[in-house]
Amino acid sequence: MANAMKLKGHTGWIITDGKAGMVVQACGVADALGLAYEFKTVAPKGLSRILAPWGPVSRRERFGQPGSDFTPPWPSVAIASGRASIPYIRALRRVAGTACYTVVLQDPKTSADTADLIWVPQHDRRRGVNVMTTLTSPHSFSFSRISELRSSIPDDIADLKRPRVAVILGGKNAAYKFQKEDDVRLEKSLASIGRLGASFMITASRRTHKRLLQAAERATANSQRILWAGVGENPYPYFLAHADWLVVTADSVNMTGEACATGRPVYVFTPSGGSAKFNRFHDVLKAYGATRDLPGEVDALAEWQYAPLDSAQLIAAEIERRWQRRCEVLPATENV
Repeated sequence: MANAMKLKGHTGWIITDGKAGMVVQACGVADALGLAYEFKTVAPKGLSRILAPWGPVSRRERFGQPGSDFTPPWPSVAIASGRASIPYIRALRRVAGTACYTVVLQDPKTSADTADLIWVPQHDRRRGVNVMTTLTSPHSFSFSRISELRSSIPDDIADLKRPRVAVILGGKNAAYKFQKEDDVRLEKSLASIGRLGASFMITASRRTHKRLLQAAERATANSQRILWAGVGENPYPYFLAHADWLVVTADSVNMTGEACATGRPVYVFTPSGGSAKFNRFHDVLKAYGATRDLPGEVDALAEWQYAPLDSAQLIAAEIERRWQRRCEVLPATENV
């Protein structure tokens, strides 16, 4: 492996338990690196599942031995996300040594030597010499992908009058409760935007509860709209690319970060609940100039500008920098 080489075309592993949010983040970084990657979906059982992320990989999985899902040749880069993946990335780092550069996305809640590089969002507390932070989470909506999506427009979106407002709905989680009165507040806000003459592109997520979706339907009933509720191909990428304004619910770090990849004004609707961690995340984005709180009554769609956020590219650049530095100091016998 020559020192001047970059990681484009090198092999990669993505190690997760298959949860969509983790896969999206890891793929965003792997794509930014240009890796030829494969998925390693893990499902530890019994005591191994309970002990993750602190315990070892079960001996029954025969890690590193013939017949296992984890055998040589080792990848140039391995990216892990989620507590179930941590024993595997730790084991990989131990057996592969410098042959594989290991990365963990999100705080593994374990020691610093779990991986070569640990990424956490800036609103997390973890810091260290092998820890890097960014404002938003990595995703697949790079500057080039957004530009490519904007180069063409589906007919149904083209038929919507401008301004086009994308409404990105999350739902209840451990932090945000989405009481009935929250859904009513969102309905009133969206209805006021409709009275300004806007059209809507609405998309629901797996966590979107029926009452919230119905509130969005009622609010936009008298406006031009496209509403995707889970049937057929999700037009979400085109919604992001062709929105003039975006409204996103505060419960999803991923969705908020993806909205901020557009460089377009992002209004954030905050339901009941929240947490100190979520508050830090949203405060940082407001301070950066990407987002503002969604008013209860929107009298006019405010205009503001900011540099689009693409954390996957920043993380990829840091991985390449550190990987290159390691290549330069390896003995010649290892650096092949």
